[in-house]
Amino acid sequence: MQRVVVSVVLFVFTLAGASTASAQLLAAKDGPIVYGHHHVAASDIAAHTRFWADTLGGRAGKFVSGTDIVTFPNVIVFFRSQAPTGGTVGTTADHIGLSVPDLRRVVDRVKANGFEMITRAAAPATLDVVDDIARVNADTAIAFALGPDGVKVELLENRQQTLPVMLHHVHFFGPDNAAMRAWYTKVFGATERPAGGAFVSSTLPGVTLNFSQAAQPVIGTQGRAVDHIGFEIDGLEAFTTRLTDMGIALSVPYRKVDDWGLAIAFVTDPWGTSIELTEGLDTLN
Repeated sequence: MQRVVVSVVLFVFTLAGASTASAQLLAAKDGPIVYGHHHVAASDIAAHTRFWADTLGGRAGKFVSGTDIVTFPNVIVFFRSQAPTGGTVGTTADHIGLSVPDLRRVVDRVKANGFEMITRAAAPATLDVVDDIARVNADTAIAFALGPDGVKVELLENRQQTLPVMLHHVHFFGPDNAAMRAWYTKVFGATERPAGGAFVSSTLPGVTLNFSQAAQPVIGTQGRAVDHIGFEIDGLEAFTTRLTDMGIALSVPYRKVDDWGLAIAFVTDPWGTSIELTEGLDTLN
């Protein structure tokens, strides 16, 4: 618990100087609960910035506190200078998905910048992989990159997309993917998609939540490269009360930071995914 509380303090201090956050949570206007952020434990923040910003196309930023972020439409990536205990593979939050209009260009940039493509190892065995890109169908292609500290990122091609890059999904792995989806549906009000394919999915404004059946045991996220994920919630205090009424314990209780108009809390899902809940992140400037 002590490490979690320290993490909260660092997160709040980081947000004190935020100048670009509100412009990035575009979907916040579309519903009371949206995806907000990834929080990365980084052994080398400069290497992560090169991966997330220079390579994948996010926008690097720095706070008054000196803490670094990279922003994408609908998600903010926060960095904490801390060597993680491992990458994202093997945890409940296996990988993060971004969509781009020109997959070939991004894959070439990943390789040119010295990062590893892992499409053949990560893509379903039924898909043909040609030059690190897997063609799903006539309209869809995917690729997988491995960033610093073993952060796995899926890249999807959406040729109709007008933005150069944006958040697409978070992909969870667990021992019962149907139960995982049901939990996120119940807790966050996600809308379940019709069943079909290799995994089940739900949606919230601006993000898809994918859930796969893990072939091997998985562990929670705390201490790993993606230490926790975050949701931005309107009416967070009432939301946390509803969680406790549902029998879901808060790992860090609701608290307000009035100077910055921010409220936060933490919860852990039944499979070990650490989740930060925020209110006000979409309006910080």
